Amino acid sequence: MARRVSEASAAGRRLSVVLSGGSTPKPLYELLAGSESPVRNWAPVDFFWGDERCVPPDHPESNYGMARRVLLDQIGIAPSRIHRMYGELAPQQAAQQYCGELRRCFGISENDMPRFDLVLLGLGADGHTASLFPGSRALEEQRRPVVAVYVEKLGSHRITLSLPAINNADCVVFLVTGEAKAEILRSVVDPADSEIQPPAALVRPSGRLIILTDRGAARLLKGGETNDPGR
Repeated sequence: MARRVSEASAAGRRLSVVLSGGSTPKPLYELLAGSESPVRNWAPVDFFWGDERCVPPDHPESNYGMARRVLLDQIGIAPSRIHRMYGELAPQQAAQQYCGELRRCFGISENDMPRFDLVLLGLGADGHTASLFPGSRALEEQRRPVVAVYVEKLGSHRITLSLPAINNADCVVFLVTGEAKAEILRSVVDPADSEIQPPAALVRPSGRLIILTDRGAARLLKGGETNDPGR
């Protein structure tokens, strides 16, 4: 992220970054907002979100709320560069509003997908990413960059970027931690060796795909086991 922000600043252009919710990216946001942050100039960055719970922005479960408290309020980013999903609206209305926001920000037509520079994603134990859950009809969406979904297992409504919007990105980075994610991560990285194809395995961007893991999450990957404590 630091390299891309620096390059955008030097070129005098904007950088579109999609933030992930949940607990995994919180330490990253804290690092980026801290005194040792490798990013010194946030002016080129426009922040977007990959998904949002249908709750107000001050709700403890709000993805935007977490990012605002941990990162955005600390770096002094201009409000005009923050493009949040309005979780307090009715789900369909919120999805339509965000589609319009993306069209405005990227100067695209109704049938085009935005071209994000950097998308941060997490990985659920069931293989979901953003709010694209197994069996969801949202996985079939091909026209719209943002859709409203009802997650039956959680009994809650969500707003999420669609697969075409994610896969049109220049770079997608998964952040995956913990041994509990090892089995599902293997099915994402090596789908041919797995009996299931989780939603995260459908993330195949036209640009670069990077998966950042700790040793626990990577323990079942080919070549992932090592006796070297330095790896």
